[in-house]
Amino acid sequence: MTAATQYRLEASDLRLVLALVRAGTFNGAAERLGVDASTAFRTLQRIERGLGQPLFKRSRSGCTPLDLARALAEQAEAVESALEAARSAAQQQPEGVSGSVRITSTDTILHGLIAPALRALHESHPLLSFDLHAGNELASLTRRDADIAVRATRRPPQHLVGRHLGPIRVAPFVARDSAVTDWAEAESGAVPWIAPDDALPEHPTVVWRRKRLPKLVTTYRVNSILTVMELVALGLGVGLFPIFLARGRGDLRALSPEIDDCRTELWLLAQPEGRHVRRVSAVYAHLAQALMLE
Repeated sequence: MTAATQYRLEASDLRLVLALVRAGTFNGAAERLGVDASTAFRTLQRIERGLGQPLFKRSRSGCTPLDLARALAEQAEAVESALEAARSAAQQQPEGVSGSVRITSTDTILHGLIAPALRALHESHPLLSFDLHAGNELASLTRRDADIAVRATRRPPQHLVGRHLGPIRVAPFVARDSAVTDWAEAESGAVPWIAPDDALPEHPTVVWRRKRLPKLVTTYRVNSILTVMELVALGLGVGLFPIFLARGRGDLRALSPEIDDCRTELWLLAQPEGRHVRRVSAVYAHLAQALMLE
């Protein structure tokens, strides 16, 4: 008999493989599992010896899953989903939905739209809890690290269930008490600009400005749209960001109407098979209504 037929995979083995597929590194997998990296490394060595073949290709940049690792990760996800459903059923009470829902978005959308919407949802379903992740990639949802994603995109991935929530409109802003009143003055470069040039080079506001104002040099380069807004509010210069962020802010003033070329679309996204889980469905339905931009 070969080692592969003799070795009996355990649930803990599948959890390690899944964590390593998702994280891509031993440190990341260990953090997810609550162990140290050396333990995760030794556990993988034991599994690979038992199976008689490698599961990952190691390199300095991390671990790339081979075909068997991907197949085992799919089974581990099925086990994970079954456990989550069982826990949700065990905690469920007739009057409400319970369990944890993982939501991924950008920091701009998380702070500007999602967080305010979750307050009312938590009041309706106090047994729900939320894991919130702010990042600029869709990979976390694609790898099923998250249940729901809310993204600014013109082309949502076809393999995800999507709900279009409306256009994200962008305008140039200055501080309320700024002496700048003319948009042409800002376009000329006479006013300091604040932008996420290096951090988000493909952001619609960066692409538009570099195309429309190629000679303009930004004075303040930051790493997020939220930081653009806060520096503008402090009076440091002019910046482009979504109009929804400025709602209710008395310290900001739009210099011009919407810039059409900076517009993108807001999408609510989920895995097709996961959206029918009761806790995910409840949050998805609430966000679909609460986040409508128009």
